[in-house]
Amino acid sequence: MTRKLFCDISPTTYKISVKKEILLRHIKNILSSEKIAKTHSKKELPNIVKSHSSILIRKLHGVDLKLQENKVTNIMLACNKINGIIVHPGEIFSYWSTVGPTGKKYGYKEGLVIGRKVGLTSGYGGGLCQMANMIHWLVLNSPLDVTELHHHSDALFPDERRTVPFGTGTSVCYNNLDYRFKNNTDQDVQILVWCENGELCGELRSEREFPCRYKLIEENHHFRKEGDKYFRISQVYRIVIDRLTNEEIYRELILDNHSEVLYDYSLIPKDQIRDDENVKKNKRSSRKKSK
Repeated sequence: MTRKLFCDISPTTYKISVKKEILLRHIKNILSSEKIAKTHSKKELPNIVKSHSSILIRKLHGVDLKLQENKVTNIMLACNKINGIIVHPGEIFSYWSTVGPTGKKYGYKEGLVIGRKVGLTSGYGGGLCQMANMIHWLVLNSPLDVTELHHHSDALFPDERRTVPFGTGTSVCYNNLDYRFKNNTDQDVQILVWCENGELCGELRSEREFPCRYKLIEENHHFRKEGDKYFRISQVYRIVIDRLTNEEIYRELILDNHSEVLYDYSLIPKDQIRDDENVKKNKRSSRKKSK
């Protein structure tokens, strides 16, 4: 018989475990030699490295709309904490060091969260993954170094006006699952985030242009049935392009998605499903082309 972990014994022991992880992270932050970005400025840096926007309220199958509406409130509170932050050379941006606690007493409402072993549930501060996803997308389109990232491992919802490659988001949970990047360049960078016309908007700014620009592409996207389950498959590449010559310097595989579909299988587009035989044919075709 397998012994249960302390956190799995009951809801109470789970809460105790979460508190323990939060405390350990606070201690780790205190003892760390990393310099966390703290400076905010109302003055915007002149160069826009990357801008992006995402819909705040999406139609999510089986999700209470009220949780989506509460998410908007949560994101607006987080915007107030993040907007205008300057990350100096050598500094680390920490999502949770910037946003802080997300409890009820701080004005946060119950939004959608992904609970450990229980899947989709609700909790105060729910929906703030969208903010972390926004920042991560901006950073992926820059030379900044991601130093902490926790991928969503499952396909939780079908696409609804998604404009970025699948899987390029990040999970965050106060405060042990953080999102962090380091400014390894020789100039200040700045994050601007705000809500406008039903969208979360964001910009990554710098003092001057970087010598390269970046592009992310998704290839081989499809769904595949494995046993009784469906999985979402794709590869995401990050391409670095010289700004002066417009030549591709290199490309790197940053994601090899193999994510279990957790929503209703009837919502999977039929033309995007490949059976095992099609996968084998594609592999054989690839081998012939490589010879």
